[in-house]
Amino acid sequence: MLVIKNLKKSFNSGTENEINIFNGFDLEVKDSEFVAILGSNGCGKSTLFNLISGSVKDNGGDIILGDTNIGKLKEEQRALKIGKVHQDPSKGVSPSLTILENLSLAAKKSEKFSLKNLIKKQAIGRFTEILKELDLGLENKLNTQVKFLSGGQRQALSLIMATLKKPELLLLDEHTAALDPKTSAMIMNKTKKLIDKQKITAMMISHNLRDAVKYADRIIMLDKGNIILDVKSSEITEKELSNIYISKMGKDERVAC
Repeated sequence: MLVIKNLKKSFNSGTENEINIFNGFDLEVKDSEFVAILGSNGCGKSTLFNLISGSVKDNGGDIILGDTNIGKLKEEQRALKIGKVHQDPSKGVSPSLTILENLSLAAKKSEKFSLKNLIKKQAIGRFTEILKELDLGLENKLNTQVKFLSGGQRQALSLIMATLKKPELLLLDEHTAALDPKTSAMIMNKTKKLIDKQKITAMMISHNLRDAVKYADRIIMLDKGNIILDVKSSEITEKELSNIYISKMGKDERVAC
């Protein structure tokens, strides 16, 4: 379970340009729950993810994952518990390395190793079976450098790498936003299948209301660092969600339905 208590975050504190994002923010995410985070640009979505992952330091509060207050840990320590898939398909992989080398690196997360002994022959069969489940033919390209893969293939590989050692929390930071609609739908289907199979606790930032209703268990909408909507996806329709979004955020906000 993820528990966030009394979280505070401001930028440019003590200046005329001070911006308060969170001032006593609370949130609980249950084990194996898939939560979609919606909201306009600047509402706090990305800042929330950065505070959880540790790439941005909070100004107070607690971030508890399982039985650990990760808010007290460094970013690299939190990374041992948290998997993340970025919007840019190249951010979660090493483009100059092969698929096999990328998977081998992901399998070594939290372990000490040398590049000389990076690839274990006994792990190749496991990697092959995992890639077969994607149904993208990647199991036949183990020795191909990732830079030669399509955006969708790279994002699928990023997803596998982020969940290879079953993180306590998976953060999906608009991970389909840079993809075309067909590829985006494919990645979302594979994301949902993987999350359900491994029973992973996941949070997804999205501007796509249809994806939020279709794939997530719970939908949270933020505005100026506050939760203005918290509802089970089964209890709201896409049209109802769109109406709430527009009424709260305005017609000019970018939203996909």
